[in-house]
Amino acid sequence: MRFGPLTIGFDERVLTPRPWTVRQSEWGAWLLDELPPGPVLELCCGAGQIGLLATYGSDRALVQVDRSEAACAWAAENAARAGRETDVRKASLEDALEADERFALVLADPPWVPHDAIARYPEDPPEAIDGGEDGLDLARQCVGVVARHLLPGGRAILQLGTEAQLVALRPAVREAGLRVVAQQVVAPRGGVLLQLGS
Repeated sequence: MRFGPLTIGFDERVLTPRPWTVRQSEWGAWLLDELPPGPVLELCCGAGQIGLLATYGSDRALVQVDRSEAACAWAAENAARAGRETDVRKASLEDALEADERFALVLADPPWVPHDAIARYPEDPPEAIDGGEDGLDLARQCVGVVARHLLPGGRAILQLGTEAQLVALRPAVREAGLRVVAQQVVAPRGGVLLQLGS
């Protein structure tokens, strides 16, 4: 499928790229002009389209992380198709990075569907959408990764499902020593972006 100027490949083992997530990439690309030097990190990357589009035309290094072997294979293939060299890592959020790695921009689109609701989306791989009891298990983990690995002056853009989830995540953001810089609602049926800074 087309994702901005990119052609993104995927199959039934990974989440179908959502057209509205182009907004997350565009916001990230816009921020990169003002952010300090440093690489970009994409967490829960799936087929890799959000990070690839955010860094399209940029010379910043891109690290992409996902726990799914199929997602990582597609992310690597899509990067090659786009003419990019990326560092794709199959790992959990807790194990993917070295302690001293720092990033100017972190993008994250974690699974955010509450566990009891995943049956409503039979076309999606359960592991790609299951966010735990309240849909925020992996989002909280992403906040922790951001707190540990964001460069001073850097930014993170985290995608959630609803504005209610955004409100529910704010305590974890504060406890991690981060702040909400801005937010956007991008799709009525799912898609709220939260920009975080230190």
